[in-house]
Formats: sequence, structure tokens, C-alpha cells
Amino acid sequence: MIVPGTQVPVVLNPGSRRGAAAWPEVRRLLTEAGVEPRLHAVGEGRTLTSALDEALAGRPPALVVGGGDGTVGCAAARVAGTTTVLGVLPLGTANDFARTLELPGDLVAATRNLLEGRVVDVDLGRVDGEAFLNVASLGLSVGVTQRLTPGLKRRLGPAAYPVATLLAYGRHDGFRARLEFPEGDHAPLELDDLLQVAVGNGVHYGGGNTVSPTASVDDHLLDVYAIVRGRVRDHVSIARFLRTGDFVEHELVHHVTTRAVRVVTDEPMPVNLDGELAARTPATFTVERNAVHVVVPRHSRAARLDGPAGEHPQAV
Repeated sequence: MIVPGTQVPVVLNPGSRRGAAAWPEVRRLLTEAGVEPRLHAVGEGRTLTSALDEALAGRPPALVVGGGDGTVGCAAARVAGTTTVLGVLPLGTANDFARTLELPGDLVAATRNLLEGRVVDVDLGRVDGEAFLNVASLGLSVGVTQRLTPGLKRRLGPAAYPVATLLAYGRHDGFRARLEFPEGDHAPLELDDLLQVAVGNGVHYGGGNTVSPTASVDDHLLDVYAIVRGRVRDHVSIARFLRTGDFVEHELVHHVTTRAVRVVTDEPMPVNLDGELAARTPATFTVERNAVHVVVPRHSRAARLDGPAGEHPQAV
């Protein structure tokens, strides 16, 4: 949690769905609590990466970041492996990482959580060094990302995800993939005519879908699933269980948990990391245990503070 009498850098992404109007309320709430917020806004000559680098230049004990999952994931990658605590203001369209952490969606409640919550550590996924918090995937999800324009998200909000999925589904071609497991915990899988391969670090993705019923951002495992293309009616039956994650039990879905997986495709394919196309196959997916310290509500069941002794920030 962030304690009164401290300064805290705040990075807000005005390109996120609610980011542009958030600063006055965030400043008011933190100031009234005795915290001095220092804004590092994206824009005005600063990209997200440069704003984050500027905010983290003095190795602050805490960083508040407001935006969507892409913004939060970028910040998480920069504080990973440090004792800087990440405070999240969910200002995007999907806010799946916030949903995983059981953060409130209301800006006032989310800001108060920074002051009243508790610190936990969560895992971070990696794809050949690139970070992701929720899910990395290839196949249909890439087509969805390409159709999720900022304008569509602003107009439709969370409803933009199913609309973009329907648009992408009609133009999707099946693909082949080989899943290899470097630690030898599973035999390699040779899979044909696939709709999608996804590797989950967190619990939620795609505006509230669930990776699997047992997925956790704090279990030090990746949930890997591959969906065979099949027929339209098969996908209708799978789609019914996307919210609960029970779709992984469907006969057209291959699902395993592991600490590392390498995905090889016939031709290089783009990989979607929390909504950003930032890698290509062949790619190796790994999990970085307890990499990020983050503030969650007192009641959150998402994670606990169980990293190496001596590296537990208690309050900042």
C-alpha cells in the first residue's frame, strides 16, 4: 500500500478508454490522503516507454499506472524483479489483469485501493524475453487484435471483443503447430488445423474470458491450450464456456499446465501478448515466479506475498 507523506510517480495513458479524463480525480484523491502524486503522462512528446523510464528513474518504492492491459503489462515488465510496487488503475476496455486481481473498476475505489490495499507478488509470463501478464496467443486472437481498433473500443467498450472475434473468425485459416516442453513434463504435441494456441499466465483475457477453472497468476505455472478448428457448431459449444474456463474440457481442446513450452509453426506467425503483437513463432514461453509486486484489495484471493525472504515491501 502507499502511505501518506510520500511522493509517487503516476503514469497515465490518455489513449486508453478512460485515461484522458482520469488525472484530476486521481490527483485529488491521492492529495487528500497526504500522498504527493507526480504525473508522467503519455503524449506531449513522451511515449509510454519514455514516460515509464522517466517515472522509474529514481527507483521509486511505488509506481501508479493507469491504462489498459497493454499499458499495465509494459509497466509490469519494467518493475519485474525489483521491490517497486505497482499500483493499477484499470482505465482500459478489457482490464483483464485488474479482474484477475479483483480490483474495483470504479476509479475512486481503485484509487482508494492504492492506499488501503495490501501488497502481493504475482508471476510474469515471458515470450523470448517479452513480457505478458494475462495471455499470449497465436491464431484467431491475432485477427481479433488486428480488428480491435481504438475507435471500435471507444464506441462499443467491452462489446468490441465479441464483435471483433466474429469479424476475425470468418477470415481465419487453420494452422499446424508443434508444442514442445523443454522440461520434459509432457510429450511433444503435433496438432493440425488449429483455431488458436494460447498460453496463460493470469486468469482472465479477452474482456472477461477465463483461461481455465484452475488458472492462477500466482501458481508459477502456464496454462497452455490449443483449440482445433472443427465446425461452427463445435465453436458455439466451446464459446458457451469461455467465461468459466470449462471449455478446456471440450474434446477439441488440448490443455496442459507447465513451466515452459516452445511453439513451432510451419511458417512464422505473430504472437499476441495482452493485445500487442510483439513476438513471432517459433517462440518459447516461460513463467517468471513472483516477479511483480502489486497492490490488491484486502479481500482479494488472487495472490499472496511469498517471494524470497528480504524482498517483501510492506508499505511504500
